[in-house]
Amino acid sequence: MSSAPPTKPELLAPAGDWECVKAAVANGADAVYFGLDKFNARMRAKNFTEADLPELMAFLHERGVRGYVTFNTLVFTDELAEAERFLRSIITAGVDAAIVQDVGICRLIRRLSPDFPIHASTQMTVSSAGGVRFAQDLGCKLVVLARECSITEIEAIQKENRGQPQEMPLEVFVHGALCVAYSGQCLTSESLGGRSANRGECAQACRMPYDLISDGKEIDLDGRQYLLSPQDLAGLDLVPELAKQGITSLKIEGRLKSAEYVASVTRVYRKAIDGGSDSAGEGEDRYDLEMAFSRGLHTGWFEGIDNQKLVHARFGKKRGVYLGKVTRVQDDAVCVKLISELKAGDGLVFDRGKPAEGEEGGRVFVVDAEKQGDSRIEFRRGIVDFSRVRVGDKVWKTADPDLNKRIRQTYEGENARFQRPADFEVHGEAGMPLSVIVRDEDGRVAQVDSEIDLEPAQKHPLDAAKLAKQLGRLGGTPFCLGEMDVQLVGEVMVPVSELNRIRRELVSRMEELRRTPLVWEQTQGVKKPRALADGISIASDDSSPSEAELIVLVRDVIQLDAVLESGIETVYCDFEDPKKYRDAVDSVREWNSKQSANVTIFVAPPRIFKPGEEWIIQQVQSSNPDGYLVRNHDHLRLFADERKVGDFSLNVANELTADYFIGEFGLEHVTASYDLNAVQLDALLKAAPARWFEVTIHQHMPMFHMEHCVFCAFLSEGKDYRDCGRPCDEHNVQLRDRVGAEHPLKADAGCRNTVYNSRAQTGAESVRRLLDLGVRRLRVDFLSEGPAEVASTIACYRDLLAGRMSGPQLWQELKLQNQLGVTRGQQYVME
Repeated sequence: MSSAPPTKPELLAPAGDWECVKAAVANGADAVYFGLDKFNARMRAKNFTEADLPELMAFLHERGVRGYVTFNTLVFTDELAEAERFLRSIITAGVDAAIVQDVGICRLIRRLSPDFPIHASTQMTVSSAGGVRFAQDLGCKLVVLARECSITEIEAIQKENRGQPQEMPLEVFVHGALCVAYSGQCLTSESLGGRSANRGECAQACRMPYDLISDGKEIDLDGRQYLLSPQDLAGLDLVPELAKQGITSLKIEGRLKSAEYVASVTRVYRKAIDGGSDSAGEGEDRYDLEMAFSRGLHTGWFEGIDNQKLVHARFGKKRGVYLGKVTRVQDDAVCVKLISELKAGDGLVFDRGKPAEGEEGGRVFVVDAEKQGDSRIEFRRGIVDFSRVRVGDKVWKTADPDLNKRIRQTYEGENARFQRPADFEVHGEAGMPLSVIVRDEDGRVAQVDSEIDLEPAQKHPLDAAKLAKQLGRLGGTPFCLGEMDVQLVGEVMVPVSELNRIRRELVSRMEELRRTPLVWEQTQGVKKPRALADGISIASDDSSPSEAELIVLVRDVIQLDAVLESGIETVYCDFEDPKKYRDAVDSVREWNSKQSANVTIFVAPPRIFKPGEEWIIQQVQSSNPDGYLVRNHDHLRLFADERKVGDFSLNVANELTADYFIGEFGLEHVTASYDLNAVQLDALLKAAPARWFEVTIHQHMPMFHMEHCVFCAFLSEGKDYRDCGRPCDEHNVQLRDRVGAEHPLKADAGCRNTVYNSRAQTGAESVRRLLDLGVRRLRVDFLSEGPAEVASTIACYRDLLAGRMSGPQLWQELKLQNQLGVTRGQQYVME
């Protein structure tokens, strides 16, 4: 017996402005997602305002399209009141859901409305069934999985998901730009430029060129410099498989893209979902996708890890369709053996393999075919410097005005272009009015009766064909004719004019029903987020002050030995190889025994957990430490009965989030988010007990945290850990940026890479204020420092706490960057 065909997934399109909304709707999107002018992860998009919401939602719902607001940034303490106001506007406007990153905002929404849908953003970094359950317990109704999940991993997540009392709908990105770092775990834009990706201000440092430095020498990569810039995701051929896995929603990336991009990509994926698209490797659909926007198209991580294909490293910006290579360069033209169509008016670029040096290109003026199969391409005078074009340069088509014109025609104008089925039901008998009932796909029902009674038919009685012909004349409306159920008694007739009137009235009533805002239940009288009752347990910190403590994180046993010699009492170990944790724990226990000391050792599992990686957790647990540094949703469950501290990767940026991790999961402390500068941290420490928090005051900022393995991609010919030869075990690697800074690269047990800032930073100038606010746990993270530097750094911070050294003296003596967290902001200055 064959199984039932999979349910069609929702097609979710991006909308940065009104034109993009119309482009998405006209080309078959089932839903669109958009941001408001605050609290969304694409602050560079035009976005909408609260005042736009009623009109926007009415427009979408009239056309049978859902609208989701992106509320997917971290929210700071002093912003919670404004966040509540925004959320009330969103809920009142009848928005279909909010896409949320911040745990505290999920809690706030549930206090404001018990039934308003929350979608867990990909910024929540959900890569496992444990993450799905975490989101479900928060009250989320759908989870957007991390882009790094393969179909095999999705299948494993779904297997466990379906075993739960209530299955959670899942959404995946299916097309568009790929972030090389895990969303929600990228601190690069902030660390290098003070613009937070967790706050909607990503500066796209991943698209910049880097040199690869291995063991102190630059590696010649034959012109490959864009080491962190993945090809764009194109999951077109995998749509049937994703549907088979039960994915609820397929999401297109691109709120910063044009309306033409939205229209083109939405149209192609609409065809794929409905079963009519070309292969992604050929045909008109492939052409349209490449011309819409392409850095090269690849299936990303869907088909597993292939580090050789994910990042080609040749360029980091849009290319388009490949045309061929230059065969001759003349004084006023070039010749190319074209493998794809090119015509006058198209745009092209010449690719010398050095995009950082600038590239020649422009609009084509003339294309002439020559006898030897080449095409001679001319440009208007002065557009191209032909001295910078070489034989062998690749040629890409970057613009096609005719295609753009055709795409714009799909959404320009006021009439609905994409129609959704409406089912009609017809009743009547002679001497009674004709009753016509219509139902849309969401179950809305409208009925219109004829104003005259039906009469016995003399020649041409009403039948299904005649009714379908008249009632189905729905051009320009949001509807097309679905099923027709005719239940007439006897042979009857009614004037065509009356059928037309009924049809128009039905459409009008159904449109009115659809435009009516959704009504979500709301709790009244909630004035301040911290005053929310029943479940939010913010309490004053009335405990007596204790002595401040330095907690030190080390990354190898040599650093650990230096820390023990320095007299530190709490140490965290974050090793690439978890098998070495047992030796570290034994060393601490032996030290305690010999020195009559009481050093506590916590160990850190990798930041990401995915299906099949239980072996890593088992290795970590087998070391039998005193506690664990919790870094993701699974760790909360896996170490439920152990001592644990929350790391910065939990993104604790407000008191509602802190309270959830402390109260629900029994964390002893949580590390304040690195997105907080000193002023924002001040507000958090005043809003919640300071004893809850650890504050990292010294670290090489962990910038990119990636599934992409640079070691494998550029120091081997392997696809993944199975055939790469483990160059990460043999080489000391840095990535050198455009200003010459060399940023260290490290791999973890799951072969994920982290790029660290080349320069350590310190919050030393803020320490006195932190102590005054009640903070007693100050953390120092080391990276590659030798034992002498570890000892001297710890000594300086001890002098700082004891008042023997000032903050400026410390960072100047240690040659550190003076900065707390990663978002640029005011520092507390010790007088």
